[in-house]
Amino acid sequence: MTDVEAVAELRAVVLRPDLERLGRYDEHRVRQRLRDGFVPEHTWMIEVDGTSAGCVALRPMERTYWLEHFYLDPDLHGRGIGSAVLSGLLERCDREDAVVRLNVLQGSPARRLYERYGFAVETEDEVDVFMVRHPSPA
Repeated sequence: MTDVEAVAELRAVVLRPDLERLGRYDEHRVRQRLRDGFVPEHTWMIEVDGTSAGCVALRPMERTYWLEHFYLDPDLHGRGIGSAVLSGLLERCDREDAVVRLNVLQGSPARRLYERYGFAVETEDEVDVFMVRHPSPA
């Protein structure tokens, strides 16, 4: 899973339940939004046992990072993989004394993961929850 189309397909699979629940699933748009915002230089592929399992992006913006495109194969959820990936990224951001921002869909179980790692709601609307995490002291 090294090309944008594979990541776009994973995004469609991962987000489909939440987007359908919110009445926002669109077969084309879910993939196109990834294509439009995909920046390979800021994206890492996640491998488990030598197999592509997901991806995550950390886009820099003046002492702030945007955590984006964090998708993990649904068959691997609940095994601590997402926590391990997130923990490593946040340690890097803490070393740089950087704020991290993200958005998650309303009602997504991923929100609980982000809250466990210190993210707090900054703003929200009927579809998205925008969260922020300030650096942890060393």
